[in-house]
Amino acid sequence: MNWLTNYVRPKIRALVAKEDVPDNLWKKCPSCEKMIFHRELEASLNVCPHCEHHMRLPARRRLKMLFDRGEFETLPLPSLKTDVLKFRDKKKYTDRLKESRNRTGEQDALIVAHGKMGGKEIVIAIMNFDFMGGSMGMALGKGLLVAAQHAVKSEAPFVAITSSGGARMQEGILSLMQMPRSIIAVDKLKGAGLPYVTVLTDPTTGGVSASFAMLGDIAIAEPGAIIGFAGARVIEETIHEKLPEGFQRAEYLLEHGMIDLVIHRRELRDKIIQIIDLLTRNHSEKIIPMPTFENGTGSTSEREAAE
Repeated sequence: MNWLTNYVRPKIRALVAKEDVPDNLWKKCPSCEKMIFHRELEASLNVCPHCEHHMRLPARRRLKMLFDRGEFETLPLPSLKTDVLKFRDKKKYTDRLKESRNRTGEQDALIVAHGKMGGKEIVIAIMNFDFMGGSMGMALGKGLLVAAQHAVKSEAPFVAITSSGGARMQEGILSLMQMPRSIIAVDKLKGAGLPYVTVLTDPTTGGVSASFAMLGDIAIAEPGAIIGFAGARVIEETIHEKLPEGFQRAEYLLEHGMIDLVIHRRELRDKIIQIIDLLTRNHSEKIIPMPTFENGTGSTSEREAAE
């Protein structure tokens, strides 16, 4: 009986049993609704190979995509007193924080990493949309200050990658105070003469778009990203008018001068490296003074050469 139970029966079950197949092997594109095999989607960095729709990319995976050889270190962020307001809606705020921390493995919606990009030391502050919609609370505001201080100390360019629904409602007025706090962090970078590049991903809205997200020396966005303050429906109900096609999309903002570049995800790393190289390169030895012509100085040939 032991022989039948321990050997024969498992062999028979192995032959007839249906293999367990993960239910997430295929994903439907929210834009073109075509099915994409998970390995193909992973290889394309969560960009639909059929319509080029940019789906959201997990924060740590994006960091691996950007840093040389995918290697980086994260900075420990200060722990702050949570739920100062004792906020409760359907759940306690403390319970929501606990759930998000258990699910994501992160302490809050901001990750600060540093490492090499194109051989140069770079500090990146990236927002994690999976953590309560990337909402900006006290921990995120303090984290931006810590990140900026580390960049100044290391004399490293700073890149902020945003993905957020805005201020964290559970922290009330305290969350809104992180808007000026984030601007103080940006001022530290600019006071030290360090490049500050922002990458706006889907979505970048609310208090985040109204503060540090739009203050970059160069503002980059991914194709199709929603960028704005209030939602389109709220705006339409307020002004009682239909908004233009593509309003609050990255391409619309680029056309109207709100951002500088819209870059495909597979080209993002190379473009950031190129921009930082241009912003940090010393051109002083190559600058040729322009001749002065207002007082008659400078010959005709010099004028023609200058023009």
